[in-house]
Amino acid sequence: MEKAVLINETSVMSFRLTGLSTNPLVQMAVFFIFLIFYVLTLVGNILIVITIIYDRRLHTPMYFFLSNLSFIDVCHSTVTVPKMLSDTFSEEKLISFDACVVQMFFLHLFACTEIFLLTVMAYDRYVAICKPLQYMTIMNWKVCMMLAAALWTGGTIHSISLTSLTIKLPYCGPDEIDNFFCDVPQVIKLACTDTHIIEILIVSNSGLISVVCFVVLVVSYAVILVSLRQQISDGKRKALSTCAAHLTVVTLFLGHCIFIYSRPSTSLPEDKVVSVFFTAVTPLLNPIIYTLRNEDMKSALNKLIKRREK
Repeated sequence: MEKAVLINETSVMSFRLTGLSTNPLVQMAVFFIFLIFYVLTLVGNILIVITIIYDRRLHTPMYFFLSNLSFIDVCHSTVTVPKMLSDTFSEEKLISFDACVVQMFFLHLFACTEIFLLTVMAYDRYVAICKPLQYMTIMNWKVCMMLAAALWTGGTIHSISLTSLTIKLPYCGPDEIDNFFCDVPQVIKLACTDTHIIEILIVSNSGLISVVCFVVLVVSYAVILVSLRQQISDGKRKALSTCAAHLTVVTLFLGHCIFIYSRPSTSLPEDKVVSVFFTAVTPLLNPIIYTLRNEDMKSALNKLIKRREK
């Protein structure tokens, strides 16, 4: 009898995504804008990874972590944008329960891993600027590999814990998700049970990670800025440029995470706008900020392009 009840409670086999708009003209405009953003994200980030691998001068801890960031941005954008593009011309915008779970898992895997990576990159800049003579000793390749393994492991554990909490809930209707992709806060609202405890766990997990990492980042950059006051003007200018680029990415990315996951699962009109920046705009900022503001990357890119032309 209990099994029969459980089957009835989990009868939802798919969810309906509301998308960004129901207006055909707006949908068409959104399609082309997202398509352009996605193509530029793929091309820009993949080009960064290839350039860093190709140019031996960029085989340093800073660019090692930057290549990881570019790889994550490609994956993070691919989790949501292709599905959104295909749904533009669909009236129902259905996503199966299993596909929804997979999307949530990889969304949180790449998002949490990127948060940890941005924190590690801030530590790397702190060591490079505040302890330049000890930099290669502290940030040796063994340490870099261990940090990379740790941040990917942490992201995986975080994603598994949130996804497992979500799929254990019973779903018997409604089936409409008020967004253009599946995310834990929107999905658990559809559960046929009290989700108050789950919401607290989400806030204490995702929200706490975002807030703590943001505080650590702000403190680290404050220390860096104080340290830069004692440096010569040329070195100060280059370091400030790097930190400003990093801080821009951090603010936009972690701002979304704090806004979405540091409160109960209630829908706000701003959620979709913030989600657009999170899934489409922020992954594109990485190649723009780290190439246009970085002389080493621009030099390596020009060298790579000239080699290809020959």
